[in-house]
Amino acid sequence: MSLDQALQKAVTAIPECVAAGFIDLTSGMLLSVKTVDSHPSEVMDLLAAATADLFQGSNVTTIEQIFKKARGVPAGDQHHYFQEIIVNSDNLLHIFLRGKANEALVATFVCRRSTNLGMALTKARAAMPELESMV
Repeated sequence: MSLDQALQKAVTAIPECVAAGFIDLTSGMLLSVKTVDSHPSEVMDLLAAATADLFQGSNVTTIEQIFKKARGVPAGDQHHYFQEIIVNSDNLLHIFLRGKANEALVATFVCRRSTNLGMALTKARAAMPELESMV
């Protein structure tokens, strides 16, 4: 199975999912994207950069460094505290999940706001191991 196929499988499994993307934070690349509706190309072009800002923006990295220092974690430790981010927009629910095996990989799933958040999050989490194994 390819990454594109695995992402399509996730979109199908997650309730009311209308789009999904898989991003490599190290390279800043959008590795795959699947949508059921048309989305402006400008949004797709910015998805990887916006995701990187959410997980690696200067304020986020500062907060993570403060947590590490407060907990006595060595400064060189590469673990990240921010693992999942949920964003509610006017009509949509956006789920961002950092990879477990490779924290530089992030999947984003966009669902209609009417979806059950718990079920969408559970199905998104369940899709991550397969998505990560495709890279």
